[in-house]
Formats: sequence, structure tokens, C-alpha cells
Amino acid sequence: MKNNIWMRKATFLLGLMLFLSGVTFAQESLSDPIPENNADTLSFPDRFIHKFGLEVRPEYIVPTNIFLQGENKEWMPIKNSSAVHLKYSFQFQPNTYVDRIYGGAYQGFGLARYDFGNPKEIGNPVALYLFQGARIAKILDQLSLNYEWNFGISAGWKPYDRYNNYYNVMIGSKVNAYLNANFYLNWMVSPKIDLNAGFALTHFSNGNTKFPNLGLNTVGLKLGMAYNFNRESNRLSKPLFRAPIPKFPKHISYDLVLFGSWRRKGVYVNGGEFQVPSPNAYPVLGFNFAPMYNFGYKFRAGISLDGVYDGSANVYEENNEFCIPLVYKQLALGLSARGEYIMPYFTVGIGLGVNVIHGGGDLKSCYQILALKTEISRNAYLHIGYSLHNFETPNFLMLGIGYRFNNQYPCFHRNR
Repeated sequence: MKNNIWMRKATFLLGLMLFLSGVTFAQESLSDPIPENNADTLSFPDRFIHKFGLEVRPEYIVPTNIFLQGENKEWMPIKNSSAVHLKYSFQFQPNTYVDRIYGGAYQGFGLARYDFGNPKEIGNPVALYLFQGARIAKILDQLSLNYEWNFGISAGWKPYDRYNNYYNVMIGSKVNAYLNANFYLNWMVSPKIDLNAGFALTHFSNGNTKFPNLGLNTVGLKLGMAYNFNRESNRLSKPLFRAPIPKFPKHISYDLVLFGSWRRKGVYVNGGEFQVPSPNAYPVLGFNFAPMYNFGYKFRAGISLDGVYDGSANVYEENNEFCIPLVYKQLALGLSARGEYIMPYFTVGIGLGVNVIHGGGDLKSCYQILALKTEISRNAYLHIGYSLHNFETPNFLMLGIGYRFNNQYPCFHRNR
């Protein structure tokens, strides 16, 4: 249990590390003179570089629960996993505004098959995911240090079953979220071929939507090759002339998010030391309203007002029944500090907050949020978030839609 709590903290800190690495390092020099217009004056026959990639990821499974430690049908520790990834991505042509501002950002989708060495009790799940990465630092003209995140769903798990798969106390659902972050060296061997090698950290869980939800975590290597269909150079060097980047209009924008989900809950019964899972699924509804100061092209921060109705909060057991308290014991209003790392199409955000008005019990706590916002128009976006309680206990998923008011952000990636 202590290992699992540690891994939940590590997962949040991993997101924080990825967020900070992007904010701090993944940037090109923006010190060029400022022009009066904001049109990208460079022109290319194809706006994007398209690439196809193949990766293998040999990984070590972190033994966070008794099932992985050896309490399974084979009575052997489950230590190793492997995965094969097929990936398509696109990135903007070099030395355009988008390329220079966002450090050669690329994005796309991937398909992976995982093997955990125990197909009868775990399965061999397949993951479908979105991903985005960028350059952290240029080392040589053909070598750079990059980061990448993956986020999606995985299906094909063999979940816990009290009759047929009772050892697997780790995974309770056939479909689980897939979250990965990796840092790697990218070597441009030729205009067409890239080789990359680095390390990867992966987390699988169902976001507390079904019990059990101990999750599975791996640490391992990332080894891959990518083919660039229409890249003309394999160098990161600057051309003799580059059009200056327009000055960023600093401003305050206002984000409104409405979200909902469902969750399962464990309840202490008769003063016992262990929680008993409730057979019910409880609804979660909420909102965030966040005035955010936009400091530049890649970072905004502010304070968010967070309201939530958690149908599982303060649920208790009485006479062998799971009882729901009065509604005021399931409502909370909190304040959180927010920071967001902005890239084309996607924004990664973190939040650290505390409930200031609440019904006590489960809601008397601090909370942490890791969120991904995906553009669907200039001002509207999809919101996928995950909330933790006191850095260690899963709270709930935050699946919703958001809208940004007073948005003055220049969107070069949307210009033709």
C-alpha cells in the first residue's frame, strides 16, 4: 500500500516535472526584433512535415501491490513488460513561427500493444493515444534532447473477478486510461530518418471509476526510429535570415470548465482498518472558473474557483447498508493555484488547491489536479483532468468542456 501511495505521488510529480521541463527548457530564442505585423512571412509548399514511427519499449513493472509481488496463479513476481508502438505525427516546417516558438513541437496519434508476461490474469492490452513532444535543448546540429507525453485509453485487460480472476486485485476494469511521459535523445541521421533513445514512465488506471484500482506502473527504455516523408534537412542550424517573431500581447483571459464523471468509493465498516468497496457508482459534477494571466506564448497562470458535487463524499455504512449523507456534506468550494504549459492544439495544466467551504469529512482536504485541454475551436476545448486527494488518494476524473473568454492569444498554428 505504501508503494502504491508513493507511485500516485510520483505520477503527479511526473506530470509536474514534464510541465516544468516544457516551461523552463523547451524554447527557442525569441530575442529577435519585433515587427509591426504578425503574419508568418515564410512560405513552404507543404505546411507540415509528416512522419511515421516505430518504437519498442522494454520496461520494468514497479511492484506496488501483492499481485505483482507474487500472489498470483503462478506464485511468481511479475517484473517485466514490453510494448511495440506504431505512431503517426506531424510538425510545422523548420524556422516558421510555430517551430521556433514551440521548439519544433510535433503531435499525432499512436497505437501500442503491451505484454506483461501474464496474459491469463492481466491480458495483453492495446493502447490508442494522442501524443505531443518538443525539443528541450539542442546538443548538436543533428542531435537534440526531447520530451514527449502520451495520453489515451487501453483495452483488452483481464480485470478482477471474484470467481475466475480473484488474484488480480490490481485492475478492476476492461478499459483503463493510459498515461506516459518520456525523455529521449533524437538523432537526425538523414533528412528522412531519425533514431531516438531514452527512458519512459507509464501509468495505467481507471480513474477510480471501478474497484479495484491499484493501477500498474512501469519504468523502462524507449528505442525507436521515425521516417520523415518530406523533410528537406537533417540539421537544427539557423538559416542566414529568419523573420522576427511578433511580440506577445500579454493579457488576462478567463477559463470556464464544466465537468462530470462517476466514481467508486471504499468505506470503512464497523470501525475496521480496511475499506469495503461500495457496490454503487456515484456521480461527480463540478466547475472551474479561472482568471489566468498570459505571460507569453507558452505559459499562463492564475487562481481558480473550483466547485464540486461529489456523490461519494462522506458515504457511510449503517446496518450493512451504504448510506448517502445530506447533500451539503457532498458539496465543496475551493481555491487553487493554476499553471498551464501551452503548445499547439494542447495545453497541459496543474493545480494545487484547498476546499474553503465544505461539508467536512472527506471534503476537508487539499487537492491536486493534472489536466489536458484539447482545442476544438479558437476558444472552446475539451477538458480531461484527474484529481488527487492529499497527494495520495485518487479522487475522480474530470471529463468536460471549457470556454476561454477574452482570448487574445495569437494562434499561428491555425493560420494558412
